[in-house]
Amino acid sequence: MKTEGPRYLSSTAIVVAEVVKILTCFGILFHEYDYSGNRFVTALHTELIDKRVEFLKVSVPAILYTVQNNLLFLALSHLDAATYQVTYQLKILTTAVFSVAMLGKQLDTPKWASLVMLMVGVALVQWPTDDGGSKGDSAHSWADKMFGLVAVLLACVSSGFSGVYFEKILKGSSTTVWMRNLQLAFFSIFSGLFAVFFTDFKAIRENGFFQGYNAVIWVVVLLQAYGGLIIGLVVKYADNILKGFATSISIILSSVCSYFLIGDFDPSTAFLLGAMTVIGATFLYGWEKKKPILHANVS
Repeated sequence: MKTEGPRYLSSTAIVVAEVVKILTCFGILFHEYDYSGNRFVTALHTELIDKRVEFLKVSVPAILYTVQNNLLFLALSHLDAATYQVTYQLKILTTAVFSVAMLGKQLDTPKWASLVMLMVGVALVQWPTDDGGSKGDSAHSWADKMFGLVAVLLACVSSGFSGVYFEKILKGSSTTVWMRNLQLAFFSIFSGLFAVFFTDFKAIRENGFFQGYNAVIWVVVLLQAYGGLIIGLVVKYADNILKGFATSISIILSSVCSYFLIGDFDPSTAFLLGAMTVIGATFLYGWEKKKPILHANVS
């Protein structure tokens, strides 16, 4: 009888995705410098050595990303699914607060209202449809729930701060987005390797770093890598708040595609209500009050 092999480790997939990002950024930067090895090496030396203070600043979002993942793991271990999904959407508001505080972004009342609507809509879209939430709720004590709640709130703060911080260093210098992505991936690899050997060292020692990898896993890794690079472009030329709207709409589109193409998704009332709320929030955020047209007096 044929038995299934070991499952792949998500921690190793994260590291491999960062390696793909670095190789991709190397290729794009090499192209930008007209395939000149001297110009390419000079640019790397300037950005990584001469501007090492700026380079080290990129370590902040990379470290916070690792901290955030561990906080979310703790939150999932101490909260039921419904509470986790609802609370984690507070990252939408923390991102907006940090955008105002760190970037001086101006948000009027309709925009704040749209962000609250978006938070509620995403929570409804991702609301668990089974009874796992109620069953898991009874398994956690009050102290467990409070610990999980603190963990997810800290993760929301970490998510908002790291995203806006990366946006600030992206837009605050002449360094290209590809060089910034290269720097971020460099630090992310080290934090990712720490997570790999801290959580999955025993499994790697027994079955190897690439255990369970197949064509599907490699596709997921590539999507993770290039999706991260695209997010860098979005943050560079738009902002983190718009990224939040795009991510929320992508969740809905993914669910709709799953319904029509795979047939393994049954939309619930909460999903439909949440989808309408997200769409409404998107229109509200983009709505601008028309200014009155002033006509010059003709004498």
